[in-house]
Amino acid sequence: MLAPGSTIGILGGGQLGRMLAVAAAQLGYQVHSYAPERESVAAQVAAHHIHAAWDDEPRLAAFAAACDAVTIEFENVPVDTVRFLSGHVSVRPGAQALEIAQDRLIEKQFVAGLGGRPATFASVPDRAALDAALAGIGAPAILKTLRMGYDGKGQARLTTPADADTAWETIDRHAAILEGFVTFAHEFSVLLVRGIDGETRFWDCSVNVHKDGILATSTLPPPQIILDQQDEARALMARIADDLDYVGVLTGEFFATDDGPIFNEMAPRVHNSGHWTIEGAVTSQFENHIRAVAGLPLGSTATTALPVTMRNLIGTDIATVPALLADGACHVHHYGKTDVRAGRKLGHATWVGTNPA
Repeated sequence: MLAPGSTIGILGGGQLGRMLAVAAAQLGYQVHSYAPERESVAAQVAAHHIHAAWDDEPRLAAFAAACDAVTIEFENVPVDTVRFLSGHVSVRPGAQALEIAQDRLIEKQFVAGLGGRPATFASVPDRAALDAALAGIGAPAILKTLRMGYDGKGQARLTTPADADTAWETIDRHAAILEGFVTFAHEFSVLLVRGIDGETRFWDCSVNVHKDGILATSTLPPPQIILDQQDEARALMARIADDLDYVGVLTGEFFATDDGPIFNEMAPRVHNSGHWTIEGAVTSQFENHIRAVAGLPLGSTATTALPVTMRNLIGTDIATVPALLADGACHVHHYGKTDVRAGRKLGHATWVGTNPA
């Protein structure tokens, strides 16, 4: 158990790191962030920050020496970076969870091996393999790069096999995975937190709506179809967490279908669809992640009041902050980013116990 005053390192400099840093400070911890990007909104609220490359071993060693434990704020931290740090300091979650989440093919195979049900999928290492995959899966389908890509990036939709050439060029001819199209009623998230001792708790499932591949809103309560399927989805995520001996917040994204929950992807970190927990749960995903990493008892994940709406502020939406602040029921979070551009998450707003005006 980390004593108050200990230092928790955060790999990554985005808004998730920023909100983790705030939660850590509230529990009495120092935060030391590390990121290669020049702009780090996490560094704005951290006690210390290192701006260096992921493969700068002298700087990484200095970072590890300054920390009592390290965590991550996004899943694309290089696995080699985490492995190097793990030789010097505890990193939670560890390299195995990242390695699985960073490769969509490995992720699907891993989840299927634990009894999960992903969409029908096939490996697409090259253009010829795309034709073979389409012959087996059919269209419509989604072509996704194996690595990287989020918020709709690195993906192309194929309505018919004739779209193959265009889709392949859209993803810049990277190795990929083809997924069969899933007919679903809703998308939803399962957020869990697992402590060092294996204790696991779940937040209520939100129903998620995406726009242009980016999460627009997460709301509670979810419709009945999600309530009927959440136990199965939670059981799968618990098996994943146990198999990985996972510590911290782990998120699974699912499709609610007539045939039950279909696994979409997992994120070994706090998640955008869990931002509502800051005001809408007894203990937020950020505080519980820090509690888990620090070896503290986990907090209650109970929802404080319904309904709950979390709305992302994307691009020019950030200009609505003054109007949102005029709504006494609205909780506004501005991420401190200076570059306003289309598709960029710049903040979010949450309503608890009432609907947005």
